[in-house]
Amino acid sequence: MVFGQVVIGPPGSGKTTYCNGMSQFLKLIGRKVAVINLDPANDALPYECAVNIEDLIKLSDVMIEHSLGPNGGLVYCMDYLEKNIDWLQSKLEPLLKDHYLLFDFPGQVELFFLHANAKSVIMKLIKKLDLRLTAVHLVDAHLCSDPGKYVSALLLSLSTMLHLELPHVNVLSKIDLIESYGKLAFNLDFYTDVQDLSYLQHHLDKDPRSSKYRKLTKELCEVIENYGLVNFTTLDIQDKESVGNLVKLIDKSNGYIFAAIEGSAVEFSKIAVGPLDWDYYRVAAVQEKYMKDDENLGLDD
Repeated sequence: MVFGQVVIGPPGSGKTTYCNGMSQFLKLIGRKVAVINLDPANDALPYECAVNIEDLIKLSDVMIEHSLGPNGGLVYCMDYLEKNIDWLQSKLEPLLKDHYLLFDFPGQVELFFLHANAKSVIMKLIKKLDLRLTAVHLVDAHLCSDPGKYVSALLLSLSTMLHLELPHVNVLSKIDLIESYGKLAFNLDFYTDVQDLSYLQHHLDKDPRSSKYRKLTKELCEVIENYGLVNFTTLDIQDKESVGNLVKLIDKSNGYIFAAIEGSAVEFSKIAVGPLDWDYYRVAAVQEKYMKDDENLGLDD
């Protein structure tokens, strides 16, 4: 079986930078990595890709030929890729023997919680090539500084998890820039663990745009809490320790840590239920490193 990651997230969340940094890190720890670019709008790749969707279809050509905008063009490209999945399969087959796969997908979020084409492509590859994939959903960490945007990010993450039906890791990317757009109302663990969202209501009411939709926002927060599926880990792609901690989590979610084990079911179970040893580094150490200390944090009236 072959392991890998499906890298998704809104535009500007750092997907291409992530694929570049993650591929370099995995090579450093001894893995052969192949990056597959499935974003036809990504024409300035910082990494060397093993497969490029532009060899099959180009977004610029689609937009001109069919008089479509960027969003419609991306949907068309994903539909075209789904219909030509044999092309992608043939490109991937030579890599299956010894490569770890990184799929760099477009940033159009509708593809991953509304349209079926991207999910269909992923599921066909999993079935035909026996892949073990984890969805790595990147969300820009600075959204935590705006309660309304944070709730939107939670909704997007939940919808994507339910739609894709893959092992899933939500990541607050660019954590080193988390306070670039203002201080957080609460400690970092409030946002990573998605704690009681009712505490956000006071801060939402301060924004005249949000207060108008107070009841709707409250109901949406209750939906998120009732599912209880969404939480986040953090990432600074330029920090090797941060990337390494994320790799541990991804390896556990897609089963990579079991790949080289030959043992009884008991041994597998011990690893599966064992706690991750880096919870401190996921939240507390990150806050110490990237956030200014404030004794009044989270105590606003």
